[in-house]
Amino acid sequence: MLYTTTTAADRRATLRAELASGRLLRFPGAFNPLSARLIEAKGFDGVYISGAVLSADLGLPDIGLTTATEVTQRAGQIARMTNLPAIVDADTGFGEPMNVARTVQGLEDAGLAGCHIEDQVNPKRCGHLDGKSVVDEETALQRIRAAVDGRRDPNFLVMARTDIRAVDGLAAAVDRAKALVDAGADAIFPEAMASASEFEAIREAVDVPLLANMTEFGKGELLTAQQLTDLGMNIVIYPVTLLRLAMGAAMAGLDEITAEGTQAGLLDRMQTRAELYDLLDYASYNHFDADVFNFRL
Repeated sequence: MLYTTTTAADRRATLRAELASGRLLRFPGAFNPLSARLIEAKGFDGVYISGAVLSADLGLPDIGLTTATEVTQRAGQIARMTNLPAIVDADTGFGEPMNVARTVQGLEDAGLAGCHIEDQVNPKRCGHLDGKSVVDEETALQRIRAAVDGRRDPNFLVMARTDIRAVDGLAAAVDRAKALVDAGADAIFPEAMASASEFEAIREAVDVPLLANMTEFGKGELLTAQQLTDLGMNIVIYPVTLLRLAMGAAMAGLDEITAEGTQAGLLDRMQTRAELYDLLDYASYNHFDADVFNFRL
């Protein structure tokens, strides 16, 4: 009912404890607050909030057009709807190192459990597109140091994402991952790994938690949870999966309405009113007013 019943500090502590457990944590990407609630209802470990999804939700490409304020506000709306820890894509930190520190504090205040900061040059682009550029190592390390210095809750997870694999190769990714850990990163997100063996190489290089990005239509193979567990990954994200499913269904539905003149043939593909009300915990609002949920579905 209403929002999460756990505090942000508790959710951060939970994430830290789960990462220490050694098991793979599954974080599907939420495209709105309601989908975050669905992720929790389906038994997943956490919620991921993708920068690409936030951009797409605004009708914009993922090229660094969103602002820190927009990302923080929307991420907070999503995080407060679930008892699960939520991690957000904070792009390059939205500015210079002082801006990175302020971004982290804003995300803390919004209830996030962690974020990742990447080493791309602005304007950035999706991590699985060609033509990316990355900043020099010192700039990348400054961003992570600023994020670590900026946080006030030591359990807030500062993750460093590196996109250098697609620019300078795997050896460069290994070297940068090591340097990012030395700069204080709690975890590493090696973007656009081309194979299981590349994840394995990063795992051998650092001893902090690792995140694997299982995005569709990307550079690498879609590995199973068991394969990722065997490789020693700690978190797997499915960043755009739910948005793509929802938009695919919406496209098909609009086409059918155009072709048939009615949505009657789509009913078996829809979330029912009863399922929606159950997900919203509609009945619990009778706590405030007995007339809120006094009908039969």
